[in-house]
Parts: sequence; C-alpha cells; structure tokens
Amino acid sequence: MRHITRTTRLACAMAVVGALLAGCGLLGGDTNGKGALAGMDMQGAAERADGMFYATVGAIKPEIEWAHDTTTTGSCDVTRYWKVMTVVSEQRRGNFLGLVERFWKANDYRIKMVNPSKEMPEIIATSPDGFGILVLFGYKGQAFFEVTSPCVDKSKVAPPTKAANGRAYEGEIPIPNVHSDFWSAETPVPGSTPSS
Repeated sequence: MRHITRTTRLACAMAVVGALLAGCGLLGGDTNGKGALAGMDMQGAAERADGMFYATVGAIKPEIEWAHDTTTTGSCDVTRYWKVMTVVSEQRRGNFLGLVERFWKANDYRIKMVNPSKEMPEIIATSPDGFGILVLFGYKGQAFFEVTSPCVDKSKVAPPTKAANGRAYEGEIPIPNVHSDFWSAETPVPGSTPSS
C-alpha cells in the first residue's frame, strides 16, 4: 500500500511539473496573437533562460559550481538544463533552496510549487514573462536547474556561450565532484544561532 501511494504521489508531481513547464503558451507571457512570445525566437528564449539561471546561481552564497547539461526544443519552446557540481549536504539543502526561493520572489517570480520532500526537494516557479524555472535535488544531493520558455518563434538554438564554472566530463553524465566547506559540512549558517 505504501509503495502504491508513493508511486501515485510521484506520478502526480511529475504531471504537475510537466504542465507547469510545458511550452507553447501554457505558462503565459506576452504573445503576438499567434501564440508566440512577442518578438522572441528560440535563440532569444535560450539566452533569456541562460540569464535567468546565471542570475539565480549568482545569488547563492557561498558560490556553487555548475555545468551545462542539455538543451531541448519543442515545436515552439526551448528548455535549458544545468547540473550543480558542488555537493550540497542534506543539512544544507534547506538553506540552498531558501536562497533560491527568496531570489525568485524578489524578482517577481510566482512560486508554483514547493516540494519539501526529504529525498527530492524542489521548487517550481514562473517568471513575469512566462518562463518556467525549477530547482530539484536528486541522487546524493545533486541539484539540477531547468528553464523552459513559453511558445516563441521557431529558430535554430546555439549552445550557451558562458563557460561553466564547474568540472564536467565530456560524454558522461556529470556527477557532483566539488566539495565546499560550507555546502557539504556542518559549518554554522552565518547569522544563525547554534543549536545546543
């Protein structure tokens, strides 16, 4: 019974993620009447997605290391993926997610879902111009980011131009490999009172 309940919850969560991050206008945004974000093509959407990610990780202190993952395109949307290469301990995941959520709220992103799961916590949000963004923790504390555009005009999409600041291995799935004294250790959070 417990296995069925957990499977049902996971299926429902994935359905919500899919609906929230699906392109082709489901997320809103200013459209030009044809269902595409006014004046933006897939390349512009990819660059906007990159900017959203870079701004988000720039707000995480101490700094984390990350690597580019894949880019996918649909009939009128584009999705960029990144992997965090800094190991984030179970004790630090709440701090990490809190920094991300505060940054998104400060930039008028609408928080669509917060999953406080101990194993795979995540936050899903939508930017004011209709881009879906999420951060999710997976196996052994590896964090992933994803940004999906609303419907835009069809075009070719180039790879990101900014170099990743974390190490990845060509042709292999990146795994967390950077250890940070703060993110992977029991160091007290700045401004917090130690528990007795």
